[in-house]
Amino acid sequence: HVNLGSCFQVDDPKFWGFCGAIAGWGMSLAAIRDAQAKVPEIINEKMTFVLMVYSSLFAYWAWVMIPRNSLLCACHITSVLAQSNQMRRLYEHRQEEGDTEGSQRIATISAAVVGAGVTTFFGGNFVKDAAVTMNLGPVSTLAGAAAGPSTVHFWAPISKWMISGASFIDLNLPPDKISLNQYTALTLTEFFFSRYALLVTPINYMLCSVNVALFLSSAYHLGLKVNADYIEKK
Repeated sequence: HVNLGSCFQVDDPKFWGFCGAIAGWGMSLAAIRDAQAKVPEIINEKMTFVLMVYSSLFAYWAWVMIPRNSLLCACHITSVLAQSNQMRRLYEHRQEEGDTEGSQRIATISAAVVGAGVTTFFGGNFVKDAAVTMNLGPVSTLAGAAAGPSTVHFWAPISKWMISGASFIDLNLPPDKISLNQYTALTLTEFFFSRYALLVTPINYMLCSVNVALFLSSAYHLGLKVNADYIEKK
């Protein structure tokens, strides 16, 4: 529960976590709204897959970090379901259009994502314990770190770098391919979590840096969309 008496303190992780979770819910609801209001051919396959991985990792991260953020966890679980539905719609559309190659690519990547997720979840602690036990110096130290590569505290920011990479690659994305709802929520989320990453345990500097990068790229796309739909049309 958020302590309303202290939730406006600059250094209160519950305040920033609450704001980030609310913005994150905006992203989940944007995907649901897009599924109801938009035709499947405008779905961005690359970004949808990345968001599925991202939300899966952050649902787990929100559950295990300190303080636990149940609202954020529920938000990301909802996002995974919403993005999965978007991918289902795109797959069925390509099937109907006879795009066998495109639909097969979606099926293959989906299977790979699920397989990698299951393997990482069940194998992470085994790899960590093995690396630490082997006494490999800096390698064992890194493996045993609270936010090391065998933990979700490492891979959640990596998934955000995937979003940043996809976003930077698509800097010239046509405005009609940009979801105003999704990118508004994404921009706000990254603003709040740039600070939040420095207030939780363990402190996550990698997460802070990628939040800043993603905030800049998503704000740029949001600017393109607003310019195209509300400024140039006047």
